[in-house]
Amino acid sequence: MSIDHLIHHYGYLAVFALVGAESLGIPLPGETTLIVAGAYAGRTHHLNPLLIFLVASAAAIVGDNIGYWIGDKGGYPLARRYGRYVRLDERKLKVARYLFDRRGTLVVFFGRFVSILRTYAAFLAGTSQMRWREFLVANAAGGVVWAAIYTTAAYFAGSTIMRESGTINLVIGIVALVVVVIVVLLIRHSIKRFADRAEAAYPGPLED
Repeated sequence: MSIDHLIHHYGYLAVFALVGAESLGIPLPGETTLIVAGAYAGRTHHLNPLLIFLVASAAAIVGDNIGYWIGDKGGYPLARRYGRYVRLDERKLKVARYLFDRRGTLVVFFGRFVSILRTYAAFLAGTSQMRWREFLVANAAGGVVWAAIYTTAAYFAGSTIMRESGTINLVIGIVALVVVVIVVLLIRHSIKRFADRAEAAYPGPLED
């Protein structure tokens, strides 16, 4: 079942469900859903772009806060027990704690615009014990700005995007892959430096 089909038949509900699910940590195409919904509204006027923006913003905030809550209440034990399956070990958890302690607001805000961070930043913020009030402000700001940019751009380019949706989805996928590769390379390049700093800041095993 395609995203176009979901938007056509379920409208705002599809936007809320897919954006919210991606935000709480399930790898679903929330951003693509928002683009398709905005383009559909621009082409057909069957959906209201303001409502799409409001629904996507709410879904991003609600989903991220659920992800944060999961990370805060049980994320560290889960990460220690199952992290090896996604190559997440104690060393990387310390790096995450170090980054969220010092640049958590920036990571959460800008993470909304990067596919992997958009999916896992909230969980890692909770696991790393970032203060909820700081998380909420950064998360809400990022979610609102993200939803506004993508909804507006997709709405005004609606007819073009709908006509070339297959090509655009392919381009989005390629761009996302390139971004992921760049992020991974940057992380690998910096991981030892951050790992040394994190170990100095948090010697020994992290507490639950």
